Amino acid sequence: MANSGLLKNIRSGIIVLGLFASVTTGLVVLVHQLTEERVAANERAAVLRSLHALVPSDRLDNDLYHDAITVRDPELLGAPDGVMVYRARKQGLPVATIFNVVAPDGYSGPIALLVAVTYAGEVMGVRVVGHKETPGLGDKIEERRTPWLHGFERKNLQDPPLVSGWGVRRDGGAFDQFSGATITPRAVVKAVKNTLVYYSRHRDELFAAPSAKELAP
Repeated sequence: MANSGLLKNIRSGIIVLGLFASVTTGLVVLVHQLTEERVAANERAAVLRSLHALVPSDRLDNDLYHDAITVRDPELLGAPDGVMVYRARKQGLPVATIFNVVAPDGYSGPIALLVAVTYAGEVMGVRVVGHKETPGLGDKIEERRTPWLHGFERKNLQDPPLVSGWGVRRDGGAFDQFSGATITPRAVVKAVKNTLVYYSRHRDELFAAPSAKELAP
């Protein structure tokens, strides 16, 4: 009888532990799902804020976040694994592209940029989204520190001229450098120019390619 009671207690304990483990696992999975969804939503909101800073929401009516493709051209776009290109449209017509490119030759390392280009091939705007440039010198490429980036707006491959104008003034180009820091702005100017060159060669392909969302199973 004693053994029978002991076995009964063991079985009860195993059942309780099993139920506890099941409930705990379910809670962990639920929390993970909720947290993952919240993180994804926050990341999406942050990306959209950056994109709409360059292409205002009233200029488009498509899902800018999902109407995106990955393109590869390490020489012009700076990233060996490809860069994301977001496409803005209104009433089905192309409005602009936003390239998440890399200037690989910054003073302290690669500089990550967003470069918005209108359908006609003009720069709508440029923003720096990541860099390790020297504080007080190279970090003047940040919009919150100086208006230097706004100097790219409305520029294209003819204005300034591609051969002579797309450089810093020290190199005979049309764009200012910073006092004590030439390498950083030189890298950004080159990256923006290369983005325009890539766009001019691939404009129709960029807007015709299916988005990652359309390709998803």
